[in-house]
Amino acid sequence: MEHLRDVMTTNVEYCTPVDNVFEVAVKMKELNVGAIPICEEKQLMGMITDRDIVIRGVAEKRPNSTQVTEIMSENLITATPDMGIDEAAKMMAEKQIRRLPIVENNQLVGIVALGDLAVHTSSSDEAGFALSEISERPEVHH
Repeated sequence: MEHLRDVMTTNVEYCTPVDNVFEVAVKMKELNVGAIPICEEKQLMGMITDRDIVIRGVAEKRPNSTQVTEIMSENLITATPDMGIDEAAKMMAEKQIRRLPIVENNQLVGIVALGDLAVHTSSSDEAGFALSEISERPEVHH
């Protein structure tokens, strides 16, 4: 069985709690990503997504200078490097998660995107199912 450590991205770029929404958006553009972890001393505090910026930032007329801590998602679901790929895919489908932070000893050590699991899963259809479940419109779900 493959584990998340086999497929996770380990060189994860992040922002800090003192960064603002504009700085995060610029980093997202430079890296061509839709989510940036927020860490202090490598300890994961939250995650900010492009959707967070739109819904909690722009739609609420917050300025670009708003600190990321005001619009980031907290109480994140995380995994450890030793978690199996199938187990992670199932959890991501159930919780509707596209990006899963990987934490070890209270430190961010990697991140796994749902697409990473779909590409690396050879013995199960869990990742493919997860991808289809998360990608469907909410009204389609049972």
